[in-house]
Amino acid sequence: MCLGLLVAVLISSLAATRAPAQEKTGSSDAPAVRWSGYIQARETYRDGVGLTASINRARLSAAGSAAKDVTWRVQGEFRTGSVGTGRASVSLQDAYVRYRRGAAGIQGGQFKTPFTREFITSLADVETADRATAVDSLAPKRDIGIMADYDFGRGATVMLGVFNGEGQNLTANADSSLLVVARATGRPVHFLLLGANLADYAGDSTRYGVDASLEHEGATLRGEYLAQRRDGLEIDDKGWYALAAYRIVSWLQLTLRQEDFRRSAITAESHNRATTAGANFELSGGKIRLTANYVSRKIGEPGVRRGTLIAQAQVKF
Repeated sequence: MCLGLLVAVLISSLAATRAPAQEKTGSSDAPAVRWSGYIQARETYRDGVGLTASINRARLSAAGSAAKDVTWRVQGEFRTGSVGTGRASVSLQDAYVRYRRGAAGIQGGQFKTPFTREFITSLADVETADRATAVDSLAPKRDIGIMADYDFGRGATVMLGVFNGEGQNLTANADSSLLVVARATGRPVHFLLLGANLADYAGDSTRYGVDASLEHEGATLRGEYLAQRRDGLEIDDKGWYALAAYRIVSWLQLTLRQEDFRRSAITAESHNRATTAGANFELSGGKIRLTANYVSRKIGEPGVRRGTLIAQAQVKF
């Protein structure tokens, strides 16, 4: 079904380009489809494992306008044979229609739930090769539902969404309960952005978090604290990360991140802490990015620390 959607959009785009007479007369009947995406090729060296090559991400997006104030977006991820059934496949990521009038917007379909700054930021724009463990573990990810948002200006926004709570590409709401997700941001001064998130799974758990991002003259300081309160457990799952980045020249950025995540109510062996150091080399105005990361990670108590080297080439189009 996911591949069929992408093929349908491609056919409509090609059909729109085969009307030269309309283009010459300035007709706006043919809809314009904008294509974008990115590819990440990666080499990973891990202690005790050795060298592994992989395609970390290969995504293609199509977007356009259906009418005044109404837009749409479809995104698919092309997967290698190391996932799912073991065969190469296409997975639907985004498929939604959005209406925006002035500062207010509403959209419905499948898309990212508005929880944590790092998750709603495209992985192609995150400063490190991977997101922090706390974000990957606690963010509700993509889901199917409806969301309203309002932009007050100067960085102040509010987003509120209601979702099935079953996750990506699952169209049935098996337990009939809903996932409610809210996020608010504010900018007290021009270089500082603050945010807060709340996600409630009815009768199951509540996730919450706060974040702050300071950006000034090539320097970036960013951090998030996330937690999850599970019904019936006294101790919350919790985690955080703190990231520092500095752009030495336009094409070179150095990064350093410290992170911690634990589920103490379940087991101390899940305690995960890591330090990531690296650099981003950006060419062609950021369309090409070469990332080098060294990750020193320790899992469990007392745990064993292991190192991982990641070299990744990314192309955005």
